[in-house]
Amino acid sequence: MVVPEQRPWRVAKPHVVRIANAVRPRLARAADAVRSRVERATAAVRPRITRLARAAKPQVARGTGLKTWQYTTGAAIAGLALAASVVTAAGPWDSSGQRTAERDRAAAQESTGGADHGRHSGTTARAPRPAPSAASVLTGLGGTANTVKSAPNGRALADVLDPLLNDSALARHAAAVVDLATGKQLYASGAGEALTPASTTKIATAVAALSAMGADHRLTTRAALEPDTKELVLVGGGDPTLTAREDAEGWASLRTLADKTAAALKKRGLREVTLSYDTTLYAGPELHSIGENPNLALVTALMADEARTDDSTSGQVKRVQDPAADATRTFADLLKDHGIKTTAPGPSKATGRADALATVQSPPLSALVERMLTNSDNDIAEALARQTAVATGEEASFDGAGRAIQAQLKKLGLPVAGAHFKDGSGLSRDDRITAGLLTGLLSKSADPAHPELRPALTGLPVAGFTGTLTSRYTDGAAGIVRAKTGTLTGVNALAGTVVDQDGHLLAFALLASDTTDPEAAQKALDTAATALASCGCR
Repeated sequence: MVVPEQRPWRVAKPHVVRIANAVRPRLARAADAVRSRVERATAAVRPRITRLARAAKPQVARGTGLKTWQYTTGAAIAGLALAASVVTAAGPWDSSGQRTAERDRAAAQESTGGADHGRHSGTTARAPRPAPSAASVLTGLGGTANTVKSAPNGRALADVLDPLLNDSALARHAAAVVDLATGKQLYASGAGEALTPASTTKIATAVAALSAMGADHRLTTRAALEPDTKELVLVGGGDPTLTAREDAEGWASLRTLADKTAAALKKRGLREVTLSYDTTLYAGPELHSIGENPNLALVTALMADEARTDDSTSGQVKRVQDPAADATRTFADLLKDHGIKTTAPGPSKATGRADALATVQSPPLSALVERMLTNSDNDIAEALARQTAVATGEEASFDGAGRAIQAQLKKLGLPVAGAHFKDGSGLSRDDRITAGLLTGLLSKSADPAHPELRPALTGLPVAGFTGTLTSRYTDGAAGIVRAKTGTLTGVNALAGTVVDQDGHLLAFALLASDTTDPEAAQKALDTAATALASCGCR
């Protein structure tokens, strides 16, 4: 089980000064543009500065007509670093995201203003009108739409990237860079060659799952009672985040399920039941082709706390031999605490006549996707791959999940030629993805026509801040690069987004195979991403 990470402002607190210094130069241009616009506004209509925190939320995209770069930029940058830097540069703000001076002026004129945004206070014809909202403060990170410079030039990008990617540490490699404002490919080097992607596969898994089920989909674990036999069946819904911890931290709780189930049994006058568990939602082998491995539990429709044998919530650790049986034994102990006696649990299948006594649900799929990408969680990845298979009518096995992912990406019009998916996590060396497909996935996730895919961007680790990039880019593009890492023996990969010196949001994918020095290869990829962040490249 992976518990939710701390709020970004808590996680980032030790890094604030360093990161703010790293991003301040380019953000100063945005602040200057904001100030000049405020000074030019008329006395009747003063610009309002919208909340910066909302820029990183996928919900902003829904129901708006903003261009891709206007709202996706928020998903590309560490929220705390941006807020700290721009607030310092642009002046006093109040909690509703409006400048304090404007709020005071509105109050003096007896206008609603403030956080009212469109409401009228009162019903009389003389009721004051609220102040109109201003355009997004993060316009291209470079000022207003009229002042944003043109996208990077492909030839200039090649002059920067070619020497870096020809580093001997990268051996066989492929790369692609796309302008997310237009979807235009700006740079390509072997972008159509399918290489082993390692954990960057999770971007494909995220997009496929979100497109198949929607960002609001939830996974349900239930306890069902067979009416005639008094058999209680714990039915696995494939929720990889189900937890038995006392503090569930917002994830589905096995303890809550036991509380509800015990109450329902007592209401029926039952205090002793035959206990079984149902894992039939999934099919095929539970063991990944890499064999028993501390990076991944058996892939089953029922487990608690990712079948970990200690109190860890992420990283490598030995897993229990039978996750479903172990979770059901824990469920039995919890029922016992409520005075419900059970038999030793065994496998079964709930019938269509079984009464659902109680259920618990996971957070929305968007949250699971973000956790998967941020922490490179293999258990969540394999679960979402099989859930994609279930949602699309494929067999919920490794093979069926691979077919389902490929079919969903093809349905989205993405370039899947040469791609092969043998799992959802990228642990398989038989996975194949092109750099062109990876940038296509990121570009599609930024497309205004697909707001349901936005968590595939917002879940990307932030350089120097979160997840697998926490300790990387501390001296370079911290807070500017967001990317999914990928590492296997002889394989290094990096794919994500970066904001360049002119405020353009770019998607990039860097793949390297046959590497012999993983540290040197990782450094070479980080250097290339940092070069993109530092590039005007016109």
